[in-house]
Amino acid sequence: MSHLCIDKVVVRFGGIVALDGVSFEVPEGEIVGLIGPNGAGKTTLFNCLSRLYQVHGGDITYNGRSILSLPPHRMTEIGIGRTFQNLALFHNMTVRDNILAGGHPASRGGFIGNALRLPGSRREERRLHEKADRLMEELDLTAVANEGVGELPFGTRKRLEIARALMSDPKLLLLDEPAGGLNHDEVDELAERIHGLRDERALTVLLVEHHMGLVMRVSDRVVVLSFGRKLAEGTPDEIRQHPEVIEAYLGKAG
Repeated sequence: MSHLCIDKVVVRFGGIVALDGVSFEVPEGEIVGLIGPNGAGKTTLFNCLSRLYQVHGGDITYNGRSILSLPPHRMTEIGIGRTFQNLALFHNMTVRDNILAGGHPASRGGFIGNALRLPGSRREERRLHEKADRLMEELDLTAVANEGVGELPFGTRKRLEIARALMSDPKLLLLDEPAGGLNHDEVDELAERIHGLRDERALTVLLVEHHMGLVMRVSDRVVVLSFGRKLAEGTPDEIRQHPEVIEAYLGKAG
């Protein structure tokens, strides 16, 4: 089960209201796009979901349970994985080691077992390496497995961050600006990959993205934020024709 519910969420930074009573749901198995002009509150909401920001009103529940009391490191334990708008990779490590790092929060080996190299921890290490190998094959990273991250093209690093997020076997994947910096062909490939991941891994996906073509192509539903409030919600076709959404992006005519 993987159902996310954002219920009347309020976030304030001093006297500024960044989110003002935002509510919507991400049903199990859906891809929901979250869009809005700069400063709309999209990244603020993502940081609330990752428990990096505190919520000052409302609630966020995942599978019927509030996540607001949980620390950030518990998100992987309950099945939530995330990528970041500004790539949060370890540039002094290889591709393989970056992916392996994504599996350690959910590792069954334990700190003492890993430190002492006990048999159980060695089995767990083998399991993680095999899992990383499968993910590298799935995301076309095998050829660069032992290369340093800093030498890789931007599109490859984007795939790497998705692979690392998948190491914890999330049921809900939060994608933060995955198309940022990609060229047209890479965006097309990303769209197919997001659909493939959802279908093959039975994932639920919440996608924050400025690339409207990608959002409209992959999303089952789209939620629009503007100045911290929900402006609209509907299918991609409904959102394309929504007069307030058009105004928010293009401004009033005349």
